[in-house]
Amino acid sequence: MTKKTTIVTSDDILLKLCQSVTDVLTMGTNSEVTHSGFVQKIEKTSLKPDIGCFVLFDGGFSGWVVINFEAKAALEIYQKYMLNMGIPKEELTSVHTSDEVGDVLGELMNQMLGDFSGKIQRSLHISITQNQPKMMAFNKKISVTIDGHVEHPESRRVCFHTEDCHNFFLEFAVEATEFIQLETFKKEKELDPDAILEEEMAKHEPVKTAKPAARKRAPRRTSKSKVS
Repeated sequence: MTKKTTIVTSDDILLKLCQSVTDVLTMGTNSEVTHSGFVQKIEKTSLKPDIGCFVLFDGGFSGWVVINFEAKAALEIYQKYMLNMGIPKEELTSVHTSDEVGDVLGELMNQMLGDFSGKIQRSLHISITQNQPKMMAFNKKISVTIDGHVEHPESRRVCFHTEDCHNFFLEFAVEATEFIQLETFKKEKELDPDAILEEEMAKHEPVKTAKPAARKRAPRRTSKSKVS
């Protein structure tokens, strides 16, 4: 029987990144975030209004990620994330250029890339590193090209949708690459931080010992004296 060869392409890697974005934002905002089933081929990546950032990554493969939020999408994600964290609504900003919005979106972007790195590590057994994301507000389109980082990048754009029907876009540029599986290996299990924390807490909890059941005393027998 001929062994089937598994090949992972740059588009497969992009799908893992899209899954990380939807997973992190859905959990962080406690609302549904989805991505389009179609991917658009583009000539080059760019930062667009109203707020966004780009992140370089290197290691097992090289490239960069650009994410662009419209103002309404940025505010929706920021506000739902903060409300999910228990922050009162009256304390939240309604201006997308606020530092608070940029800080929250930057932290979420960092979580997305961390989740993505974990997926790559478990599925391809390679590691990638990236720089710290920093969100910035823009009022004009800015092209993003990194000289010498990738010779001939393949660029893609994916549209995401929030629960309130606001859109944001992820652009992905990576070197043309394929990963060909030579032999089967056991995939690493995805770690659940909450489960690990609960397990560690359980180890340090005092062990409750059950009290031994009280022994029932047998009724005392009294001997009757014989009368002659």
